[in-house]
Amino acid sequence: MERYQLAYVDYKTVLQVDCTVQAAHDGVNRMTKALLEKDGLEWRQKLPPIPSVPISAQRRWDFPPAGSQAAAPRLKPTETAPLEKQVPTAAMTERAKTLKQEGNELVKKGNHKKAIEKYSESLKFSNQECATYTNRALCYLSLKQYKEAIQDCTAALEFDAKNIKAFYRRAQAFKELKDYKSSMADINCLLKIEPKNIAAQNLLQELNKNLK
Repeated sequence: MERYQLAYVDYKTVLQVDCTVQAAHDGVNRMTKALLEKDGLEWRQKLPPIPSVPISAQRRWDFPPAGSQAAAPRLKPTETAPLEKQVPTAAMTERAKTLKQEGNELVKKGNHKKAIEKYSESLKFSNQECATYTNRALCYLSLKQYKEAIQDCTAALEFDAKNIKAFYRRAQAFKELKDYKSSMADINCLLKIEPKNIAAQNLLQELNKNLK
């Protein structure tokens, strides 16, 4: 029915209940793209309120202590707040920063697969760092995992609606998936923020050729 704002709110509500629902993440990505195209960079201001889900109804994450050998968080009922809502402790933030830096070093060495592992681990401790998403998106692009790159760029834009790298890398991913209209929408958003961005101008020229 093209009621994108209400659909966005519903998907975000689902993710409060259980942030592991992939269909809801995909829905948020689709609605974000649609709302950007429809309402531009001010789309967030036009959203209806997102209802707060009671704690008793939320699925919980249990995080390993910083520096532990646990590879992934375990789901436990109603013990700790989900990462989306939880304010990271100083130890968690420091651990996330260290893991992100390790990921950056791996990118410099061209080891994008291992870098993704580091970035993913970093986000388990703190998912508030925009650069971690855009860096992981770059790795996904290098490995031709375009849908994952789009998802990470969308996550980055959730935190920073004017993130140049997120718009550009998502546009690149859309282009590789031959979704030229979505790619062009992202590039146009980027150029509104930074009109003289040469890389974006070049990509726009390529897109115009593909749309002819």
